[in-house]
Amino acid sequence: MSNLIKALENPAPEHPQLHPGDTVKVHVRIVEGNRERIQIFQGTVIRLRKGGNDANFTVRRIASHGVGVERTFLLRSPRVERIEVLRSAKVRRAQLYYMRNLRGKAARLKEKR
Repeated sequence: MSNLIKALENPAPEHPQLHPGDTVKVHVRIVEGNRERIQIFQGTVIRLRKGGNDANFTVRRIASHGVGVERTFLLRSPRVERIEVLRSAKVRRAQLYYMRNLRGKAARLKEKR
């Protein structure tokens, strides 16, 4: 039984430290038919859930015509190829659900220096 537990608790892939408000590029492996490619999803981290192997984070971006798209990724998933942190923002909340109601300039976050 302990071998099973050790197999599940493999060291996580080396990803940068994430925080709410970070603007990130997530490189995700997508399977289309028999082909596989890397797709980049760029947006703002609005939620982090810690939980060991089950840790996940939600990224929100504004798609065409002002439609907001949120996507949740498992942090230790083999489908997540790479995570790049482009900028960090100064936020005072752990979960930025209020960003769903903001549009345009109101949705900007102050950059952390």
